[in-house]
Amino acid sequence: MNEGGSRIRRRVAVRKRNRPSLESIFASPTAADLQPGDEEEEDEEEIMAGSRRKKTAEVQPVEVQPPQLSNSPRSCDDVNPGLLACMPTERTLGDQLEEDMFGDYDSFAENSFLAHVDDLEQYMQLPEHRKHASDLATDDLCSESDRHNKLSVTTIDNFTELKMDEHTKNESRQEDVCIEPEPDLLYDIPSSQVLYFENLHNSSNDLGDQSTKERDCNSSSHKTVNEELPQNSIEQHQQTDDSSSKVRTSSEENRRKSLKEHLKSAMTGNAKAQTPIFSKTKQLKETLLSEEINVAKKTIESSSDDLGPFYSLPSKVRDLYVQFKGIGKLYEWQHTCLTLNSVQERKNLIYSLPTSGGKTLVAEILMLQELLCRRRDVLMILPYVAIVQEKLHMIGEGSRGAILEMTLAKVLYTSKTTQIIGMSATLNNVEDLQEFLQAEYYTSQFRPVELKEYLKINDAIYEVDSKAENGMTFSRLLNYKYSDTLKKMDPDRLVALVTEVIPNYSCLVFCPTKKNCENVAEMICKFLSKEYLKHREEEKHEVIKNLKNVSSGNLCPVLKRTIPFGVAYHHSGLTSDERKLLEEAYSTGVLCLFTCTSTLAAGVNLPARRVILRAPYVAKEFLKRNQYKQMIGRAGRAGIDSIGESILILQEKDKQQVLELISRPLENCYSHLVQEFTKGIQTLFLSLIGLKIATNLDDIYHFMNGTFFGVQQKILLKEKSLWEITVESLRYLTEKGLLQKDTTDKSEEEFQHSFHITKLGRASFKGTIDLAYCDILYRDLKKGLEGLVLESLLHLIYLTTPYDMASQCDPDWMIYFRQFSQLSPAEQNVAALLGVSENFIGKKASGQAIRKKVDKDIVNRLYLSFVLYALLKETNIWSVSEKFNMPRGYIQSLLTGAATFSSCVLHFCEELEEFWVYKALLVELTKKLTYCVKAELIPLMEVTGVLEGRAKQLYNAGYKSLTHLANANPEVLIRTIDHLSRRQAKQIVSSAKMLLHEKAEALQEEVEELLRLPSDFPGITSSTEKA
Repeated sequence: MNEGGSRIRRRVAVRKRNRPSLESIFASPTAADLQPGDEEEEDEEEIMAGSRRKKTAEVQPVEVQPPQLSNSPRSCDDVNPGLLACMPTERTLGDQLEEDMFGDYDSFAENSFLAHVDDLEQYMQLPEHRKHASDLATDDLCSESDRHNKLSVTTIDNFTELKMDEHTKNESRQEDVCIEPEPDLLYDIPSSQVLYFENLHNSSNDLGDQSTKERDCNSSSHKTVNEELPQNSIEQHQQTDDSSSKVRTSSEENRRKSLKEHLKSAMTGNAKAQTPIFSKTKQLKETLLSEEINVAKKTIESSSDDLGPFYSLPSKVRDLYVQFKGIGKLYEWQHTCLTLNSVQERKNLIYSLPTSGGKTLVAEILMLQELLCRRRDVLMILPYVAIVQEKLHMIGEGSRGAILEMTLAKVLYTSKTTQIIGMSATLNNVEDLQEFLQAEYYTSQFRPVELKEYLKINDAIYEVDSKAENGMTFSRLLNYKYSDTLKKMDPDRLVALVTEVIPNYSCLVFCPTKKNCENVAEMICKFLSKEYLKHREEEKHEVIKNLKNVSSGNLCPVLKRTIPFGVAYHHSGLTSDERKLLEEAYSTGVLCLFTCTSTLAAGVNLPARRVILRAPYVAKEFLKRNQYKQMIGRAGRAGIDSIGESILILQEKDKQQVLELISRPLENCYSHLVQEFTKGIQTLFLSLIGLKIATNLDDIYHFMNGTFFGVQQKILLKEKSLWEITVESLRYLTEKGLLQKDTTDKSEEEFQHSFHITKLGRASFKGTIDLAYCDILYRDLKKGLEGLVLESLLHLIYLTTPYDMASQCDPDWMIYFRQFSQLSPAEQNVAALLGVSENFIGKKASGQAIRKKVDKDIVNRLYLSFVLYALLKETNIWSVSEKFNMPRGYIQSLLTGAATFSSCVLHFCEELEEFWVYKALLVELTKKLTYCVKAELIPLMEVTGVLEGRAKQLYNAGYKSLTHLANANPEVLIRTIDHLSRRQAKQIVSSAKMLLHEKAEALQEEVEELLRLPSDFPGITSSTEKA
């Protein structure tokens, strides 16, 4: 555009609303300067760049100060920020009149709205204007104006009305235009979209003319400039370059056609969509929260000692803790820990306190600081048996410890900026852990509730006293009248101990075995008075009803007898749904007594007034100091109890051992990286080379020196050095065909030899297959190709039955024989292919001697395959549990393990072309094992919050697909589905929408990939080179 050309002006407005302004949030003129309906133009000024004027009219994007909510979902993700501004309008539900979304334009024919869009695009395609098309397009976010002149922009997600005024433009001066929003502009916009405008602003600055100096749109001297676009036509300039008169190429026409089709689709959908309503109060609250996050972010980045509203977090976080957890003030140690210099400087930290000291809260605050203030990701590692936090002492517990050690070692080796926070209740050799994690250490003996330890020998109770000569002092005698029958039934006097606290207080009784838990629960209930039945009677009936609902109408006979008394057992034999319901009932006081195994002490947060250890044993092993401290640490509930008590019941024969137990220090923590050979060091080396973290012997040895094992090598290694173990492990992996030495490496020095992962190694690595079983799995899959039986699922199920669970299986041979005799001919063919005959099972069942050797692991694995096969056919854990005489909790664990291993085998097969046939088969089998329901319910089970019982309800009510749920009305769901709360209904619908959106995005990406011109398309490279 030359000096004598016209200047385009545009007036942009939205519906005016009688609301007070937010001058404190947006960079805008005062309220007095911006009255409804008034239009003011900025004084024109001449901008000189060098010796000549600019030849384009540039539009500077809106400068807004939006809330900084990084975790809010963005509803404009699909919109090109250089093309469309996302600005949804608000509708009043009280007004039931449907608005015409197209105004006067009721067709897609000529002279319609789309025709003007076409004209506008043609204008923008002129060579002189093409350069700044994106800048002009991004300027659609503007101030409000009167209701006669409206332009809001239609977007894919928010379907905003789009209308244009009827003014012409004929101004001749060029100038930079800064359009500022009026105060009420963002009242109609959810906070999730405000961040989008900031990104839009940044991206448009990047796309604009870099030679143009930025203008300060917040200056009070600037006023709003409304540019006007004509409704019927856009006047094109008479003096333009010759190129503007040339015919556009076919690609440009296709692009315009594509735009029209896109707008048609968006506007059609717009007519059907309702824009969500956001109240002014909610917007103010979100704005306040965003401001506090910004303040907290600046505070945490500064060196100031002032930690902001709540430890560098907004006061909203503090309010939520008060509202949902009842935490109004932190303990003194928590404050001290959070204000440590090492924490402020983001150094690695280990902190250790007794159980129930409040360690989790510190971890949560530190994570929120990273997420909200530093905008960084956080990974929280949970131990297998706990639900609270990672306990560092578990680094010394078998394969779990090896996996944890490998994860931490990789983080330390590859990242110098990642902060590691470790916490534990039981630590002794903390110096080794400090050296491994390069961490500071904080510890305290604080307990919110005082803990008193007691020992019970016969009828006498002694208090543990470290100052006493033998470690204990006499406290009292049990005062409870026992009948002769009760003495025989309860030799440990458990009834006397528990009735001192229940039902008004809670009690945990730790038992050595699962069966003992059930027996003790029943025994206690036999001698409780009927008064216990009346305590919270209706709520206990509700617990029983809920247990039946999650178990397809079934109920454990033991629980049926004990729950009315407020008593239940808790161990791994329960299903996860049963455990969850019982834990909730215990936490709320409906149940007052749990008989449980030691696994409850390792992380499940269920404290009690009194904790009783029925014996100093876990199964047949004598109790360790760490285990003892974990169990008794459950005594005393913060905010409820003034004191906590633990009572260890022991016999005279165990007295000396117990006295040593209570007085000795905690056990040391040692690395299991080399001890767990296949799950430890071999898996570690395979992943290091597969991920290219370290590929030669020297680098791998250097990595090993930085592990927990490397720190403890002088203690753990007696016969071999760390170098020798490293060399041997690499040689073993090479001989097994998982690694290969690089043939191009001509280095004569052994430590410089490089390795690369083989196809089999990569398959094992990607499938996370235990290296002890990877060659067996390969042989089984290879053999399966020779005669895979597909008449039933049995053969595929066998191939995905976990090897480690099969090795621990002890079949009931009579049940095995009964199930074997009921197999169909096709299923018997599977057994024959595996080398297991009915004759062999029959002899084992009758106890006859067997001369022919049969692989025990194959026989056991086939037995577990029968269990899984029956489960997929019946989809009822209870009936299968009864049929095979197995605990339902074990069957559920088997099912979960099989689903996980099936997924692992699928990834294994994806890396090996020879196993292509398994891919599609295993995808479907993994789904079946994961959900274990009829095929028609699987799509519903993918939605968060929908389990089998709920899926059946939804299916019977007509909601048979993900799309049905995504479009459901929560209020209708509440009326249609029994026992469905409003919160659950909203969760189901929102989860279904999210899942549907993810699937749509995946398909869209696939479409884009299909339509994208390949980078290696013939002619592209050559033409580029010529240019």
